[in-house]
Amino acid sequence: MTEVVKINNDEIIQKGLEDFKNIQQHMLIAKEENAAKTYASLKRDYLTLKALLNSLGVSLIEIDYIKE
Repeated sequence: MTEVVKINNDEIIQKGLEDFKNIQQHMLIAKEENAAKTYASLKRDYLTLKALLNSLGVSLIEIDYIKE
C-alpha cells in the first residue's frame, strides 16, 4: 500500500527557498569556473523553482542574486 504524504504550502515554500538559495550558490560557482554546461543545467532548476515560488506568492526581490 502506498502512503500518502500531505505537505502544506509553508513546507513547500521553506524547501523551495532552501533549494533556491543553494542553486544560486552553485550557479555563481559554475559561472566563476566557466562551467557553461553546469550553469545551464542549474539555470533550468533555478527557473523552475523561481516559477514555483512566484506561484505561491513568494517575493524573491531580496533574495534573487542571479536575476535571470
